[in-house]
Amino acid sequence: MTDAPHLSNEDPAGSASGGDWADRMEQSVLDAAIARAPALGWNARLVRAACADNGLSLGDEELLLPNGARDLAALLSRRHDDQAMAALGEVEATSLKIRERIARALSARLEAGAADLEASRKCAAFLALPVNADLGLKLAWESADLLWNWAGDTATDWNHYSKRAILSGILVPALTMRLFDGQDRAEAFVAARIENVMSFEKWKAGKDFDAPLRKVADALSRMRYGAKV
Repeated sequence: MTDAPHLSNEDPAGSASGGDWADRMEQSVLDAAIARAPALGWNARLVRAACADNGLSLGDEELLLPNGARDLAALLSRRHDDQAMAALGEVEATSLKIRERIARALSARLEAGAADLEASRKCAAFLALPVNADLGLKLAWESADLLWNWAGDTATDWNHYSKRAILSGILVPALTMRLFDGQDRAEAFVAARIENVMSFEKWKAGKDFDAPLRKVADALSRMRYGAKV
């Protein structure tokens, strides 16, 4: 479940496959979980209650959400990603400077999470547990990847990964601030961190980061073919 693609509430016309049923049921269970999370927290009890609300037995629950609350957290994050991308679909990214694109993208993702404020708070606390840190980082990376793609990033070298790592590092604390400290605090944090991103972009401009790899390749070539230094 946690590796599933982003899901949609839309039902393909005329489709009645088991996969479509599972997608629809996941979203229905998520709706129930969002409503119940403020009282129950984000845990196995929440999963059971949300599934029961949809008439699912314990066996059905284990088939639909084999990883329990972790799967439910992934569903919530990916729904918020989808909502952010829908909002960004109304914006022409190329009309904005790169720093404006990143600011707009982050804002859309933060507000998507804040729309389900109480449930998002419970889910954020769940993902902050050490045992769930891997999932939290994975979901942050997914979000950062979508936001950079919308912003027009086409890098395929190490920059592809560095940009997403940097944006993930901004998104996690920014979302926490948005959920617990409010919009103004989160936006101030994002503005300051974007300055850091732009400074990094300027610093790396013109630098040849592939040089060490080429040196290793040259050394291996000399060892194999006896080329002169």
